[in-house]
Amino acid sequence: MESNIDSRILALAIARMVDALANSFLVVVLPLYIGSQLVSLPAFVGTTVQIGSIPFTLTAELLIGIVLSLFGFLNSFGQPFTGLLSDQTGKRKLFLLVGLALVAVGSAGYIFFTDYLSIIFMRALQGIGAAFTIPVTVALVNELSAADNRGGNFGLFNTFRLLGFGMGPLIAGGVVAAGPYSMSSIGISLEISGFDAAFIIAVAGALLSFMLIAALITDPEQADGQAAEDISIRVRNADGSGLDPVFALGVATVVMALGLAIYAPLANSINARLDQGTFLFSLQFGATVLANVLFQLPLGRLSDTYGRRPFLVWGFVLLIPATLAQGFLTSSILMIVARFIQGIAVAAVFAPSLALAGDVAGEGESGSTLSLLTTGFGFGIALGALSSGILVGFGFATPFIVATVLSIGGLVLVYTQVGEPPTVEQPAPTPGD
Repeated sequence: MESNIDSRILALAIARMVDALANSFLVVVLPLYIGSQLVSLPAFVGTTVQIGSIPFTLTAELLIGIVLSLFGFLNSFGQPFTGLLSDQTGKRKLFLLVGLALVAVGSAGYIFFTDYLSIIFMRALQGIGAAFTIPVTVALVNELSAADNRGGNFGLFNTFRLLGFGMGPLIAGGVVAAGPYSMSSIGISLEISGFDAAFIIAVAGALLSFMLIAALITDPEQADGQAAEDISIRVRNADGSGLDPVFALGVATVVMALGLAIYAPLANSINARLDQGTFLFSLQFGATVLANVLFQLPLGRLSDTYGRRPFLVWGFVLLIPATLAQGFLTSSILMIVARFIQGIAVAAVFAPSLALAGDVAGEGESGSTLSLLTTGFGFGIALGALSSGILVGFGFATPFIVATVLSIGGLVLVYTQVGEPPTVEQPAPTPGD
């Protein structure tokens, strides 16, 4: 198996890492920013409305949830369209640059506009920008890969992406807390708040990614616009024998991402249940990211040698108990272990899933084909973040039980509907097998 790293894929991975670091800043900073006195909120915040016979208070937390979810939903629902358009035009690089520019403009807008509606608009702009970049980036990784190194390349790409995503929240809190920053030491009579400093870093990250893409990436020859003419999704196999494997993987990816995303919104409930502080919660949250960083590349490369399907199946087998345990554990240390195991399971599923979709994608159709998986992941994250806060009202373990049941469904779906693509060579059997 070829283990050399393509410099273009490394450039894409580094650009995605920088962009993910900058964007994950906002996951931490925006809730703090909206909850501060710096943002003017709508007058209806704090009022109570009647939904049937149930009173419902319109809180600032609800507004924060809307902002965070808006990015995920626009990002997810936009990807099939941008993926298809990039296939039809073959202009991968142009789509990447447009998307990164929109993300940078949105980050800069937070500095100048301090009312809630403007923040909604800026976050929507960033969600649209991400819809331009994500499917096109994975399409490029796919088109620059061969069947015998595709899993490893996607593992490398996801490793860098998750490094950026994992480091961002850790750095962001410190940047905000250490503000304001005086510029007098460099001869400028200006003071920058911690929030503005975080937004400036987010802008700088998007611009750095923009420059890396502009300088190092070119459109591959095979991205020649041979995609279908419409946005229709193939649900069933061409021979009618079952579900299309990429569609099945897309649904399974929604389930996997939902189980991953239900943890963060429950921070206060988890800390109270485990009698712990924010530091231990951050370790638990980061354990999943760390496991992904450590295992994406080796598991992706192993799937190049031993096939995609075993990793998909066993990844879901591992995901089920790791998710369920989180609803019943009362030890902070055991929660870290469960989250780490969940991260291994996600790593075992995601890189081989992208590689399998790339194996079966037609020439010039990488954007539209792989966007089913990236859309599923983004939609699952957004859905998990929204649903966990609702489900926890029925008991702490409820979100985890629901996610576990859905994961069992994902396992059944993968086991029955996803076969090994013919382009992945299996190891030859030994004599006597």
